[in-house]
Amino acid sequence: MMSNPKALSLFSGAGGLDVGVIQAGFEVLACIEMDPFACETLRANIEREHRSTKVYEQDIRQVNPIQLLLDLNLQPGELDLLFGGPPCQPFSQIGKRSSLRDERGLLLFEMVRFARSFRPRVILIEQVKGLLNAPDHNGVAGNVFKKLIDELEAIGYHSKWKVINAADYGVPQLRQRVFIVSAREEIDFHFPEPTHSATCNSSLFFSLPPYVTVGEALQGLAEPCQSDGGHSPIDNHVDITPAGDRRRISGVPEGSHLAAQTHLPAEQRRNLTKKDTTKFKRLSRHEPANTLRCGEIFFHPTEDRYLTPREYMRLHGYPDNYILKGPIRGRSGRVRYLDQHRQIANSVPPPVAKIIAQAILEALYAPDI
Repeated sequence: MMSNPKALSLFSGAGGLDVGVIQAGFEVLACIEMDPFACETLRANIEREHRSTKVYEQDIRQVNPIQLLLDLNLQPGELDLLFGGPPCQPFSQIGKRSSLRDERGLLLFEMVRFARSFRPRVILIEQVKGLLNAPDHNGVAGNVFKKLIDELEAIGYHSKWKVINAADYGVPQLRQRVFIVSAREEIDFHFPEPTHSATCNSSLFFSLPPYVTVGEALQGLAEPCQSDGGHSPIDNHVDITPAGDRRRISGVPEGSHLAAQTHLPAEQRRNLTKKDTTKFKRLSRHEPANTLRCGEIFFHPTEDRYLTPREYMRLHGYPDNYILKGPIRGRSGRVRYLDQHRQIANSVPPPVAKIIAQAILEALYAPDI
């Protein structure tokens, strides 16, 4: 390869996919993201890394891909990789699953609109696995996914997909997502084999190392700073736990959740039910984390506090020099834009993005490597 292959990032969020794609060897020419705090995060890291990536803080539906081609000085077919993780809430198995009835579900097909203009060599899409059986307007299960694959096929792209657990690739988190790789040329792409496994069988000669645990991921971090009014120091390692939540998590054993502690006072458990297994959840040092989600902030394994944004980044596989911008908010209240914990929970773990992007590169440039 004479120069770094070129990539374009859609629905960039905090940049988890971007980090992995860049680590794999791509140059990201531009990011499109409408959340202002996520855009602050993207710009801060672009500046820190002295990259020339452009950030378009816009609703993607208002972006003209033909004009963007001109802005980036590209011709159709010159882009190597178009990648993105469109909003997943319409297809999430823990949400209302409103699919295409939710206008955010239609954003998935923006990937096709941009592919039609840019004609990239490869498209990479990340989504919740609920996309695979999400119903269409007529309620037919699986038809949203079929429609996506059919539309990609109609413009010349052949697709492969796989549900991937981030823990299988060294991320200390049990997180299953579907990844779709679509190519407009015949390439020998295969999803990478896992590098870690749930158990380490020492009797096997080629056994994989066990999953990385929360304790291993958090090792070496100093005590967090206390809240400074919603914003964090440069390392994002700040504790914003309200006194009331410190009292409520007190007495919950490592690896368990408050609703299961029926011996604790009713006023401490309040209105939690036995279904509330992720609310007031204390992680275990000896296992990977549960999937990081936007609805809750998980608690530290041994301390009566939330995990900090830096600890969330550790559990997601971000490098320690990555910077988050925007406020850090408590678990209560609705906010319009993404706070730091939700920026991470919404993003793709960079190690997963990297290993898939590396496999794409190997397939694209197999004769040259």
